Amino acid sequence: MARENFNDLQVFVTVARERSFTRAAAQLGVSQSALSHTVRGLEERLGVRLLTRTTRSVSMTEAGERLYDTVAPRMREIEAEVAAISEYRDRPAGTIRITTAEHAANTLVWPRLSAVLPAYPDLHVELTIDYGLADIVAQRYDIGIRLGGRVAKDMIAVPISPPLRMAIVASPAYFTTNTAPQLPADLAAHNCIGLRLPTHGGLMVWDLEKDGEEVNVRVDGQWTFNGSSAIHRAALAGAGLAYLPEDMVLDDIAAGALRRVMEDWCDPFDGYYAYYPSRRQSSSAMKVVIEALRADR
Repeated sequence: MARENFNDLQVFVTVARERSFTRAAAQLGVSQSALSHTVRGLEERLGVRLLTRTTRSVSMTEAGERLYDTVAPRMREIEAEVAAISEYRDRPAGTIRITTAEHAANTLVWPRLSAVLPAYPDLHVELTIDYGLADIVAQRYDIGIRLGGRVAKDMIAVPISPPLRMAIVASPAYFTTNTAPQLPADLAAHNCIGLRLPTHGGLMVWDLEKDGEEVNVRVDGQWTFNGSSAIHRAALAGAGLAYLPEDMVLDDIAAGALRRVMEDWCDPFDGYYAYYPSRRQSSSAMKVVIEALRADR
């Protein structure tokens, strides 16, 4: 094993993680046939089958899982340390991959980082909008941004926003034919615009609280979207009640384009945090990005 080419192990780890020669080839910038040849050669030298291939999928054998579980974390550590070497350059450099929901991307990440990046031409940011709770280590993200209660305990977490508050709103036109709800139970009679969450495969629950009483409402309606901007547009168009971050709709409420209801049921809650594994904090590029995102900067 000491004589094995570490490139072969990197190929195996990438194919096993992606469970696809096609996606692995795209990541590594080589042909599928070359990857297949490399994996076959590694299996022959080890004397065991590592991957089970079908026309539709790739899965690991028991031996493959053992090798992956041992090698993949160490390779991620090596990659992180190599990336951290950029701190010895005159200017922070490299690509910082961030995953977050649309609201945080629009209100925090974009305005703060777009003001900083021009000073660091060798620093790049790849921003992925995702409502799922991504495993940032397994999916090779440098930073995840989520609400405080959803951050894994083994991560370094940095607050990047004050407490947040939601708002239940609809257009004035909607209320010409619908009575404004007063209580969580009233929402069952309304056309509520849903947000589809990929992690659970269901709709986002409307978390309401008043005087210490918490109610989780599973709403129903004609429209479901997978992003807050689309929900916002639908609410303005009179499609139904929307449950959106307050800062998205305050201007519309002030202008009379939206009407707010059940405000007393929308208490503030913990805001957004940027989180990342401890080994990533040594990168100068990471330091620039985290400092730009910090709520107390």
